[in-house]
Amino acid sequence: MSKAPLMSLEAALEQVLSQARASVMESVTISTFDALGCVLAAPITSPIDVPAQDNTSMDGYAILSEDLAKGWAQVGKELKVTQRIPAGVTGEPLSSGEAARIFTGAWIPSGATAVVMQEDVQVSASGGITIGKPVQHGQWIRRRGEDVRVGEIVLNKGERLSAASLGLAASVGAATLEVSRKPRVALFSTGDELVMPGEVPPSQMKPGSIYNSNRFFLKAMLSQLGCEVIDQGVVPDNRAATLEALRKAAASSDVILTSGGVSVGEEDHVKPALEALGALNLWSLSMKPGKPFALGHIQSESKTVHFMGLPGNPVSSFVTFLVLVRPFLLALQGATCVEPKSYQLQAHFELKKGDPRREFLRVKLNDKGGLDLFPNQSSGVLTSCVWADGLVDNPAQNIIKQGDWVRFLSFSDLSQ
Repeated sequence: MSKAPLMSLEAALEQVLSQARASVMESVTISTFDALGCVLAAPITSPIDVPAQDNTSMDGYAILSEDLAKGWAQVGKELKVTQRIPAGVTGEPLSSGEAARIFTGAWIPSGATAVVMQEDVQVSASGGITIGKPVQHGQWIRRRGEDVRVGEIVLNKGERLSAASLGLAASVGAATLEVSRKPRVALFSTGDELVMPGEVPPSQMKPGSIYNSNRFFLKAMLSQLGCEVIDQGVVPDNRAATLEALRKAAASSDVILTSGGVSVGEEDHVKPALEALGALNLWSLSMKPGKPFALGHIQSESKTVHFMGLPGNPVSSFVTFLVLVRPFLLALQGATCVEPKSYQLQAHFELKKGDPRREFLRVKLNDKGGLDLFPNQSSGVLTSCVWADGLVDNPAQNIIKQGDWVRFLSFSDLSQ
């Protein structure tokens, strides 16, 4: 019997995203202080202009345009300083021959059309100023509404909130934000060979045992995506334990994420257990690392709990999470942009033989602006992910020559 063809990553991602977008999380209202990484469930429209009034971007002196026209600055005549305007204080209108001492952020007094930096004036014994260089109309003045206009949408529904986004929301007076609820993700690993660090010292590890690294990086990546993680630890390789773990996870979560046990071997119990409780699709993906992937659900009376099963090899699990689970979780929160940015950079290495599957190569940025390749691209070598700055998304069968332009995905972008 011939094997079924491998599924493309594009086809898998399309199905993953369609399930997520069909069940976007409900919205909640939270403090803007607590909204980092959340996805906006409603747009933010500004009720004010920002800045609310013309103000100075420098410490210095506000002067009148008519004095500039008369050449006060050029001929070195002294201007009388008649007032002091710190931020938060409204100044009085200036008369010809007058200047106002003004500080960064303070509103420009009526009539003033330029600010002279304090470094560019000489202060006389009487407190007047002489301007030492030509002055341009409008210099060092931030105009009302130059950042945001009243009625303008400053942040759109579906945007994932960065630190800068929170500052922008606060600048228009948004103390709270309507965002999608953070998904609750139940996480567990399967495998009798898995041991938790701290439980057994290295000298006492049984033959065939390994420390459970996947649990640590998956929990960290889920947290970076703003998920509430329910850690269920390691599940033994038997049908009853797997069924119990899935039931427990379904009762408290929106998504179940597992690592390992999604193949069709005699010791892989996730597939039959999930099929007993719901439905499961087990795919062989045309990607390297990361071939087995499972997508399914458990249906209860009140809700549908999504299931995603990652391969057990650590790099396979790591990469598959980035290219499939991450977009799914963002789409589940209603994010409009779920796929990472890509950059065209030059390869400073050779790949003499292409792979039948689409490859994700671990690479590092060098000081020449190009990419170096980690020498061991095995799916079990987690050091490659620590060493690397990102991945080269290399098409199937594609060889790479020194200097070729390749598609680079940054871990910095993928971790957001």
